[in-house]
Amino acid sequence: MKKSQDEKTKPQYTGFTKFRKEWIEPVLIAFVLVFIFKMFFFQNFKIPSGSMEDTLLVGDYLFAAKFTYGTKIPFTDKRILRFKDPVPGDIIIFRSPVEKKDLIKRCIAVGGQIVEIRNKNVYVDGVMKELPKNGKITDSYMYPGSISTRDNIAPFRVPEGKLFMMGDNRDNSNDSRFWGFLPEENIKGKALFLYWSVDKELPIFGKNASLGNVIHKIRWNRIFDKIK
Repeated sequence: MKKSQDEKTKPQYTGFTKFRKEWIEPVLIAFVLVFIFKMFFFQNFKIPSGSMEDTLLVGDYLFAAKFTYGTKIPFTDKRILRFKDPVPGDIIIFRSPVEKKDLIKRCIAVGGQIVEIRNKNVYVDGVMKELPKNGKITDSYMYPGSISTRDNIAPFRVPEGKLFMMGDNRDNSNDSRFWGFLPEENIKGKALFLYWSVDKELPIFGKNASLGNVIHKIRWNRIFDKIK
């Protein structure tokens, strides 16, 4: 059979050149695209602790939009393409101001607002804020402000450019009540939705394992839940 004109003019690669064209270059392009995607648009995050229970559970995996509050230019604190400012109620992923790790908490107040915590009740600009729908208080004991900032804090104003953050599991969260205000430049993104959820308490190996555990280990009802 005679070769078509296209086949005649198509470059014929052999050896390392063929390997580079067919494998190395596609892999490098895919790597660059994934890097850009994670650097500027989305970040995946795993919930490591119970500080946001029962809104978010240990074993939840989520996506956060990095562009919502502006995409940070690498190696700087400058942001571009900012769509909105953080507002109270947003669940935000951020770099801890005191530890080298990412955290996730709910924004309670932004710069200029006045916050007070009185017997576990949170007031913003003099208005009591209800506990989030799936938030919880597990300890009935009330610490006076002179002993701990967990349950009682005198009124204070949040500085401009800062946020006051708290976990939904109010009695078991290391948040702004203890380490202070969150600088806006530490923000990494706004939590969007869960893409996976696994109950790590259910064993699938060992004497307590069962077929039921294998089936129910994945929290199917939480997958693709919107975070709010």
